[in-house]
Amino acid sequence: MKGDALQHDLATKLAFGVEALGLSLSASQLQQLMSYMALIQKWNKVYNLTALRDPDDMLTHHLLDSLSAIGPLGHHLQNDAAIRGDGCALLDVGSGGGLPGVVIAICCPAVRVTCVDAVSKKAAFVQQVAASLKLTNLKGVHARVESLTEQFDVVCSRAFASLPDFVTWSVAALKDSGVWMAMKGKLPTEEMDALPMFATVFHVEQLQVPSLDAERCVIWMKKAPSSVV
Repeated sequence: MKGDALQHDLATKLAFGVEALGLSLSASQLQQLMSYMALIQKWNKVYNLTALRDPDDMLTHHLLDSLSAIGPLGHHLQNDAAIRGDGCALLDVGSGGGLPGVVIAICCPAVRVTCVDAVSKKAAFVQQVAASLKLTNLKGVHARVESLTEQFDVVCSRAFASLPDFVTWSVAALKDSGVWMAMKGKLPTEEMDALPMFATVFHVEQLQVPSLDAERCVIWMKKAPSSVV
Protein backbone atom coordinates (compact mmCIF):
# COMPACT_ATOMS: atom_id res chain seq x y z
CA MET A 1 0.00 0.00 0.00
CA LYS A 2 1.48 3.30 -1.11
CA GLY A 3 1.18 6.99 -0.42
CA ASP A 4 -2.34 8.37 -0.31
CA ALA A 5 -3.93 4.93 0.01
CA LEU A 6 -1.83 4.19 3.12
CA GLN A 7 -2.70 7.54 4.68
CA HIS A 8 -6.41 7.00 3.99
CA ASP A 9 -6.24 3.54 5.54
CA LEU A 10 -4.49 4.86 8.65
CA ALA A 11 -6.93 7.77 8.96
CA THR A 12 -9.85 5.34 8.74
CA LYS A 13 -8.34 3.10 11.43
CA LEU A 14 -7.72 6.12 13.64
CA ALA A 15 -11.32 7.32 13.26
CA PHE A 16 -12.66 3.84 14.11
CA GLY A 17 -10.35 3.66 17.13
CA VAL A 18 -11.43 7.08 18.39
CA GLU A 19 -15.07 6.05 18.02
CA ALA A 20 -14.44 2.77 19.85
CA LEU A 21 -12.91 4.74 22.73
CA GLY A 22 -16.01 6.91 22.92
CA LEU A 23 -14.12 10.11 22.18
CA SER A 24 -15.53 13.12 20.35
CA LEU A 25 -12.75 14.66 18.29
CA SER A 26 -13.11 17.17 15.48
CA ALA A 27 -11.85 16.60 11.96
CA SER A 28 -9.10 19.10 12.76
CA GLN A 29 -7.98 17.13 15.81
CA LEU A 30 -7.96 13.88 13.84
CA GLN A 31 -5.81 15.56 11.20
CA GLN A 32 -3.44 16.85 13.88
CA LEU A 33 -3.05 13.32 15.21
CA MET A 34 -2.25 12.06 11.71
CA SER A 35 0.22 14.91 11.17
CA TYR A 36 1.85 14.12 14.50
CA MET A 37 2.36 10.50 13.48
CA ALA A 38 3.84 11.66 10.17
CA LEU A 39 6.28 13.88 12.08
CA ILE A 40 7.33 10.92 14.24
CA GLN A 41 7.99 8.88 11.09
CA LYS A 42 9.96 11.74 9.51
CA TRP A 43 12.12 12.58 12.54
CA ASN A 44 12.50 9.00 13.74
CA LYS A 45 15.27 8.34 11.25
CA VAL A 46 17.46 10.97 12.89
CA TYR A 47 16.18 11.18 16.47
CA ASN A 48 15.34 7.50 17.13
CA LEU A 49 12.08 8.45 18.84
CA THR A 50 10.63 4.95 18.74
CA ALA A 51 11.73 1.44 17.90
CA LEU A 52 8.53 0.96 15.91
CA ARG A 53 8.81 1.57 12.19
CA ASP A 54 5.56 0.17 10.79
CA PRO A 55 2.83 2.86 10.54
CA ASP A 56 0.10 0.42 11.65
CA ASP A 57 2.10 -0.46 14.76
CA MET A 58 2.71 3.22 15.49
CA LEU A 59 -1.00 3.91 15.18
CA THR A 60 -2.01 1.12 17.54
CA HIS A 61 0.85 1.07 20.05
CA HIS A 62 1.39 4.83 20.24
CA LEU A 63 -1.61 6.90 19.13
CA LEU A 64 -4.50 4.63 20.17
CA ASP A 65 -2.65 3.55 23.31
CA SER A 66 -2.22 7.18 24.36
CA LEU A 67 -5.78 8.05 23.30
CA SER A 68 -7.12 5.37 25.66
CA ALA A 69 -6.18 7.64 28.60
CA ILE A 70 -8.07 10.70 27.29
CA GLY A 71 -11.45 9.54 28.61
CA PRO A 72 -10.20 8.83 32.15
CA LEU A 73 -8.25 12.12 32.19
CA GLY A 74 -11.27 14.09 31.02
CA HIS A 75 -13.45 12.48 33.68
CA HIS A 76 -10.92 13.42 36.36
CA LEU A 77 -10.69 17.03 35.17
CA GLN A 78 -14.48 17.39 35.19
CA ASN A 79 -14.66 16.19 38.78
CA ASP A 80 -11.62 17.95 40.24
CA ALA A 81 -12.79 21.02 42.15
CA ALA A 82 -9.16 22.05 42.78
CA ILE A 83 -8.64 22.92 39.10
CA ARG A 84 -9.87 26.44 38.44
CA GLY A 85 -11.21 28.05 35.31
CA ASP A 86 -7.79 28.81 33.87
CA GLY A 87 -7.41 25.14 33.00
CA CYS A 88 -5.14 22.34 34.06
CA ALA A 89 -1.35 22.26 33.96
CA LEU A 90 -0.12 18.76 33.09
CA LEU A 91 3.44 17.42 33.09
CA ASP A 92 4.36 14.39 30.98
CA VAL A 93 7.49 12.87 32.54
CA GLY A 94 9.99 11.05 30.34
CA SER A 95 7.85 12.02 27.41
CA GLY A 96 10.23 10.85 24.68
CA GLY A 97 8.58 11.73 21.38
CA GLY A 98 5.60 13.23 23.20
CA LEU A 99 3.54 10.22 24.23
CA PRO A 100 1.03 10.76 25.71
CA GLY A 101 1.68 14.51 26.17
CA VAL A 102 1.25 15.58 22.55
CA VAL A 103 -1.90 13.46 22.20
CA ILE A 104 -3.31 15.08 25.36
CA ALA A 105 -2.46 18.56 24.04
CA ILE A 106 -4.30 17.82 20.79
CA CYS A 107 -7.38 16.27 22.42
CA CYS A 108 -7.62 18.63 25.42
CA PRO A 109 -6.93 22.20 24.21
CA ALA A 110 -7.68 23.68 27.65
CA VAL A 111 -4.91 21.61 29.25
CA ARG A 112 -1.45 23.22 29.31
CA VAL A 113 0.94 20.36 28.58
CA THR A 114 4.66 20.32 29.36
CA CYS A 115 6.66 17.35 28.08
CA VAL A 116 9.93 16.91 29.95
CA ASP A 117 12.73 14.61 28.85
CA ALA A 118 16.38 14.30 29.82
CA VAL A 119 17.31 13.78 26.14
CA SER A 120 17.61 17.17 24.43
CA LYS A 121 16.69 16.00 20.92
CA LYS A 122 13.42 14.50 22.18
CA ALA A 123 12.44 17.74 23.92
CA ALA A 124 13.39 19.59 20.74
CA PHE A 125 11.14 17.28 18.73
CA VAL A 126 8.16 18.12 20.97
CA GLN A 127 8.90 21.81 20.42
CA GLN A 128 8.93 21.14 16.67
CA VAL A 129 5.56 19.39 16.92
CA ALA A 130 4.10 22.32 18.88
CA ALA A 131 5.25 24.74 16.18
CA SER A 132 4.24 22.57 13.21
CA LEU A 133 0.76 21.79 14.55
CA LYS A 134 0.24 25.25 16.10
CA LEU A 135 -0.34 23.76 19.55
CA THR A 136 -0.02 26.81 21.77
CA ASN A 137 -0.80 24.68 24.85
CA LEU A 138 2.24 22.42 24.34
CA LYS A 139 5.93 22.81 25.10
CA GLY A 140 8.93 20.52 25.34
CA VAL A 141 11.50 20.97 28.10
CA HIS A 142 14.98 19.46 28.22
CA ALA A 143 15.58 18.68 31.89
CA ARG A 144 15.43 16.06 34.57
CA VAL A 145 12.07 16.16 36.28
CA GLU A 146 13.75 16.56 39.70
CA SER A 147 15.13 19.93 38.60
CA LEU A 148 11.79 21.53 37.69
CA THR A 149 10.53 24.37 39.87
CA GLU A 150 7.01 24.68 38.42
CA GLN A 151 4.21 22.63 39.96
CA PHE A 152 1.43 20.84 38.09
CA ASP A 153 -2.15 19.67 38.62
CA VAL A 154 -1.47 16.35 36.90
CA VAL A 155 1.87 14.57 36.53
CA CYS A 156 1.63 11.68 34.08
CA SER A 157 3.91 9.05 32.58
CA ARG A 158 3.67 6.24 30.09
CA ALA A 159 6.08 3.33 30.40
CA PHE A 160 8.56 5.66 32.07
CA ALA A 161 9.73 3.99 35.29
CA SER A 162 8.52 1.96 38.24
CA LEU A 163 5.79 3.63 40.28
CA PRO A 164 8.10 4.22 43.28
CA ASP A 165 10.73 5.89 41.08
CA PHE A 166 8.11 7.89 39.17
CA VAL A 167 6.54 9.45 42.27
CA THR A 168 9.86 9.94 44.05
CA TRP A 169 11.46 11.80 41.14
CA SER A 170 8.39 13.93 40.40
CA VAL A 171 6.96 14.63 43.88
CA ALA A 172 8.26 18.21 43.96
CA ALA A 173 6.59 18.92 40.61
CA LEU A 174 3.13 17.86 41.84
CA LYS A 175 0.85 20.34 43.57
CA ASP A 176 -0.41 19.21 46.97
CA SER A 177 -3.88 19.06 45.44
CA GLY A 178 -2.63 17.31 42.29
CA VAL A 179 -2.64 13.72 41.07
CA TRP A 180 -0.25 11.30 39.44
CA MET A 181 -1.53 9.45 36.38
CA ALA A 182 0.66 6.47 35.47
CA MET A 183 -0.11 4.53 32.31
CA LYS A 184 0.92 0.91 32.74
CA GLY A 185 0.54 -2.45 31.07
CA LYS A 186 -0.25 -5.31 33.40
CA LEU A 187 -1.42 -4.24 36.87
CA PRO A 188 1.85 -3.47 38.72
CA THR A 189 0.87 -4.93 42.10
CA GLU A 190 4.41 -5.19 43.44
CA GLU A 191 5.19 -1.60 42.44
CA MET A 192 2.00 -0.39 44.12
CA ASP A 193 2.94 -2.24 47.30
CA ALA A 194 6.41 -0.60 47.21
CA LEU A 195 5.18 2.99 46.96
CA PRO A 196 6.78 5.41 49.43
CA MET A 197 4.70 6.63 52.37
CA PHE A 198 4.03 10.02 50.78
CA ALA A 199 2.08 8.54 47.83
CA THR A 200 -1.17 6.61 47.86
CA VAL A 201 -3.22 4.91 45.13
CA PHE A 202 -6.83 6.09 45.06
CA HIS A 203 -8.09 4.56 41.81
CA VAL A 204 -7.10 1.97 39.21
CA GLU A 205 -8.71 1.92 35.76
CA GLN A 206 -8.42 -0.85 33.22
CA LEU A 207 -8.01 0.38 29.65
CA GLN A 208 -9.02 -1.30 26.43
CA VAL A 209 -6.97 -0.18 23.45
CA PRO A 210 -8.69 -0.82 20.10
CA SER A 211 -6.85 -3.39 17.95
CA LEU A 212 -4.36 -4.10 20.74
CA ASP A 213 -4.59 -7.43 22.54
CA ALA A 214 -2.67 -6.44 25.65
CA GLU A 215 -3.37 -5.43 29.23
CA ARG A 216 -3.37 -1.71 29.93
CA CYS A 217 -4.31 0.30 33.00
CA VAL A 218 -4.04 3.74 34.59
CA ILE A 219 -2.88 4.04 38.19
CA TRP A 220 -4.15 7.21 39.88
CA MET A 221 -2.19 8.39 42.90
CA LYS A 222 -2.08 11.42 45.17
CA LYS A 223 0.01 12.70 48.03
CA ALA A 224 -0.83 11.08 51.35
CA PRO A 225 -2.52 13.53 53.76
CA SER A 226 0.44 13.42 56.16
CA SER A 227 2.81 14.62 53.40
CA VAL A 228 0.68 17.63 52.41
CA VAL A 229 1.69 20.84 54.13
